[in-house]
Amino acid sequence: MTRYLAALAATLLFSGISQAQTPFYQGKTITILVGTKAGDVYDLYPRLLAEYLPKYLPGNPNVIIQNVPGAASMIAANQIYSVSKPDGLTLGAIYPALYFDQLSKRPEVKFDWAKFAWIGTPVTSNHLMYMRSDTPFKTIEDVRTAKAAPKCGSNGTASTGYYMPKLLEETIGTKFDIVSGYQSGQDVDLAVERGEVQCRAFTITAFFAREPFISWRKRGFVNVLFQSGAKRDSRVKDVPTIYELMDKYKTNDAGRRLAKVVLAAGDFGRPIVAPPALPAERLKILRDAFDKIHKDPAYLADAEKRKLEIDADSGAELETAAKEVLLATPDVIERMKKLLGN
Repeated sequence: MTRYLAALAATLLFSGISQAQTPFYQGKTITILVGTKAGDVYDLYPRLLAEYLPKYLPGNPNVIIQNVPGAASMIAANQIYSVSKPDGLTLGAIYPALYFDQLSKRPEVKFDWAKFAWIGTPVTSNHLMYMRSDTPFKTIEDVRTAKAAPKCGSNGTASTGYYMPKLLEETIGTKFDIVSGYQSGQDVDLAVERGEVQCRAFTITAFFAREPFISWRKRGFVNVLFQSGAKRDSRVKDVPTIYELMDKYKTNDAGRRLAKVVLAAGDFGRPIVAPPALPAERLKILRDAFDKIHKDPAYLADAEKRKLEIDADSGAELETAAKEVLLATPDVIERMKKLLGN
């Protein structure tokens, strides 16, 4: 009997040690909820990440993508924040400007931007606006002086297609007719081809990464009217920045403070997040894996082949930025509400 109890104790001890040494992710599947349609550049980045995550997560889990498009990724963000378990098995790829809607107290917001578990972003994002070249709008000045405003397509208030034209209205006096309700950026581009709308604002990365923009540029289908970076991107070096336009049109201090908060969305880039209250040790595992992936020569080479720019920021950096943007002053928030049509 004594020998049996000793053997049983040894078995239980060995089993406990074995379980303690088994990586959490072994035999499990991670789902990345992507807040846009498959094929959109916001979708291409997490798909590339999903190919490399198993290599850098202890236990080599499976990683799958689930597209949850709609409302400029707010549907996906709400699901990640309020529905998904904080166990490290669900991540999200969401739009970087959703904090606008939180600052504006939109009722459909079911998240706290600062409380997401921030994993990182593969790239920071500056933006541009393209305009069909067969329109009379060749420059921003043409837009400012037009009798009829050009129609720009958008898939939600947190999308660049909505807030960048609105920011120009608030800071330099342009007028745009924003047509919302498209499910994705791809749908806006199709609408431009059909002639339903004439313009769209979105990331410079996407403009140089995929079709139809490669073909559009070759045949001169569109012109670029402005860009959002502090310095001109070398690929659109003849196009003014929003900062140059604010200097030209003498934007006041209140407008510039608003622009600072709005343009901070570019720093969030194409963020990867997890639900709030994710255990600290699991968040560290995910962040470490993300950081290692973005130093992997094979990953970087794959990104280059797919024409995806890489300029990664860490989860810790995004966490700090997320807290900072929510400290916007009441006057800026009121102007943001106006910008978003609240």
